[in-house]
Amino acid sequence: MPKAPADEAFCISVDEFAKGMGTDPKAGLDKKDVRKRLEVYGPNRLRRQKKKGALTILLHQLSSIIVWLLAAAALMSFVLGDFAEGVAIAFVLILNSAIGFFTELKAARSMEALMRIAEVRTRVRRGGQVCIVDAHELVPGDLVVLEAGDMVTADLRLSEASNLQADESVLTGESAPVAKRIEPVNRDAILGDRFSMAFKGTAITQGAGEGIVTATGINTELGRISDLAQSAEGEVAPLERRLDRLGHRLVWLTLTLAVLTIGAGILRGHDVAIMVQTGVALAVAAVPEGLPVVATLSLARGMWRMSRRNALITRLSSVETLGATTVILTDKTGTLTENRMTVVRYLLANGDVEVEARDEAQWSEPNSPMGWALRIGALCNNAELGDGFDEGQTGDPMEIALLSVADAMGTSRQDTVRDNPEIKQYAFDADIKMMATVHGANSGHLFAVKGAPEMVIDVCTHVMGPEGPQDMTRDARQQWIDRNAEAARDGLRLLALAVKEDASKDAEPYEDLTLVGLVGLLDPVREDVPEAMKACLAAGVRVVMLTGDHADTAKTIARKAGLGDGEMTVVESGEIAELDPETISDDDRVRILKADVFARVSPEAKLTLVSLFQAAGHIVAMTGDGVNDAPALKKADIGIAMGQRGTQVAQEAADMVLQDDAFATIIAAMRQGRVIFDNIRKFVLYLMSCNVSEVLVVGLAVGAGLPTPLLPLQILFLNLVTDIFPAFALGLGKGDENVMTKPPRNPAEAIINRRRWVLIGVLGAFITIATLGAFACALFWLGLETGQAVTVAFLTLALAQLWNVFNVRDPDSGMLRNEVTRNGYVWGAIAFCLGLIGLALWIPQLADLLGLPSPGGAGLLLAGGASLLPLPLGQAWISLAEPSDRGGRRQTGGA
Repeated sequence: MPKAPADEAFCISVDEFAKGMGTDPKAGLDKKDVRKRLEVYGPNRLRRQKKKGALTILLHQLSSIIVWLLAAAALMSFVLGDFAEGVAIAFVLILNSAIGFFTELKAARSMEALMRIAEVRTRVRRGGQVCIVDAHELVPGDLVVLEAGDMVTADLRLSEASNLQADESVLTGESAPVAKRIEPVNRDAILGDRFSMAFKGTAITQGAGEGIVTATGINTELGRISDLAQSAEGEVAPLERRLDRLGHRLVWLTLTLAVLTIGAGILRGHDVAIMVQTGVALAVAAVPEGLPVVATLSLARGMWRMSRRNALITRLSSVETLGATTVILTDKTGTLTENRMTVVRYLLANGDVEVEARDEAQWSEPNSPMGWALRIGALCNNAELGDGFDEGQTGDPMEIALLSVADAMGTSRQDTVRDNPEIKQYAFDADIKMMATVHGANSGHLFAVKGAPEMVIDVCTHVMGPEGPQDMTRDARQQWIDRNAEAARDGLRLLALAVKEDASKDAEPYEDLTLVGLVGLLDPVREDVPEAMKACLAAGVRVVMLTGDHADTAKTIARKAGLGDGEMTVVESGEIAELDPETISDDDRVRILKADVFARVSPEAKLTLVSLFQAAGHIVAMTGDGVNDAPALKKADIGIAMGQRGTQVAQEAADMVLQDDAFATIIAAMRQGRVIFDNIRKFVLYLMSCNVSEVLVVGLAVGAGLPTPLLPLQILFLNLVTDIFPAFALGLGKGDENVMTKPPRNPAEAIINRRRWVLIGVLGAFITIATLGAFACALFWLGLETGQAVTVAFLTLALAQLWNVFNVRDPDSGMLRNEVTRNGYVWGAIAFCLGLIGLALWIPQLADLLGLPSPGGAGLLLAGGASLLPLPLGQAWISLAEPSDRGGRRQTGGA
């Protein structure tokens, strides 16, 4: 069995590692060895995440304290013989649970995507023979054969590498392919710098090689990220926390009122059974049964609106979470940038040439420095453009970029190679960091060379000038070195291009070269990103960039994206890798929370950063597209994945998927989230003020020794029919046009803060005064029977609650023209509810069920007139006593 430490494979020699693994680095394992190791290590599969069963999801819907309170009220109704009331309450519970069940049933299965990565076949050398096996049959010590286009199916210690490069962006976030070699690297090298390794889940972009399996399944780097994603606890959405807190307060309020009212009634001599029924009525009155339904439907409507803007929501409560976001931790590659290398600058002897501002005439001259640069880039190249689309392109992205710019200027590889046929190629050498191709030419042979600038400049004796080759003096060499360093500080990836002519095709390729120039490449920023950054700044939302790139490159991309304000702070991942969010010092916490960019970021560092920002009170949105982003996407308050370039792992771990990969879509979705929270606040305010009025009407009447003015079934009718439709209409409002020019609300701010509790009480009191006044007048002035007086109270309350919808406008809006009066759904809801109230009165069977005998014309007029009283009183209170929310005023407290 293997004895070599797999986690140190990258820093020891191939022979030493192969000996420790008990494998032949040339022939691989024999079949007998494979069988034994498969029994010990198990199949090369990632650990499967346990799925949530339907029963578990259903039980979650029944865990709300409001649900338990209503269930108790329904049970009490059945015990007392009020079957119609009990059935009605049970119907509400079933409706709410069904909506929650079917929305949660579509939860993301992020680990299933990780499983699919392993469902491929791979080439291995066993007993000296190459064979193809299922990837899950690989064992530590196997010798895997790699070619361009292969997916790496296990972690490998490379034993052979010929021009081998791998795309590791899904693990590291690094946008450029990594050149591989077999020599060991330093023991303290981070994942992205372990050039002697190939990792499960990455792709071979160029060259060929072989590698000894160091780890399989859950023990690979990909498997470790899989464990992180499973162990990262998804945060409870802010809306869920607020609604739960509100529910607990309502329960205690309900129990207190019920006990006080029942006690007062018994002390006044009322029948105990009647008082228990009254307590049930109070419970039904105090709990807004329609709240879960309206909240769910409003959020679902928000999901639909966001989907029209290419933002696919996978978790219902995330719709509102976006509106509360205070920090966006954004991945760079594929999110802020286009995830492709592009030539942006040529550094030539006669000056720098920006590709976007090129001189077409200069580029078309074949013997100019620019003409030579285009030709060398096309000749010393192994990539293929195919049909010009991404699907047809193969090879190193930097080589594809060189071909693309040459092709755009009429110097296609096909034409260039036809004029100068390739005779020989010297593959990229990781030691000297150069490659060369030899081509036929009229005067002999043309050597085209490209490689690391410092290495190429060192072997050049001439420089290609406008008039032809010139001697490379010591000062000139230093100037080129300085130009290279300056361009690197701008975040560019640089290649040097050189050429020479020789009579022999076997001449030393890396001697006596003429430097043509340097070419600078960059993963360009998406066009819509700078404007989106400005919108975030206007909305008071911080954007922090996380990337696997080096600090200089990261800073350049961030600056081009418009991130940060003034001096930009960059922190390397190594500075936060060992930090514990619970024990971090205040100085470190402040420094990290103020940073604009984090470079060379590992998956663990992303998790740490999300935790640190959350611990500081922020609502964190995290964007990403790679496998390495999945744990942080799950941990964040809202994870946002890219829909086009993103891996399926990232998409299924996220709460929102951007179908167009546009960072600007986040801003549109964020606006919708803010509008939805404002709408939720409006309909909660409306529902609660209506329910408070019901509680006060019943409680004060019983306390005063009056008959009960409302029956439990009447209250349920009001809560489910006449309350829910205006509330839902409020939830469909388009919101304030200036909502994205205000700072995000305080993450600790409640749905109902202190001043809104006061407003609820005031509006509820106004409706109570009107209802009890009408009830008393019906009893003592009109001399109606108790049943008829109850009908008057019911009608007064129902109509007053309908008009009350206009009392939840913003304090800084107009009295007659505001976001409520402009909402056509509100007017439709009022008309619909008036029709339902009419049916309850004039359909005999329904009137009998609800206990609503006709009060006569005088009773109807009394109810209609009294119901109008709360509207002007409420408008006056809002105009005179309510402070404005303009400017993003933050308030805390409440529930």
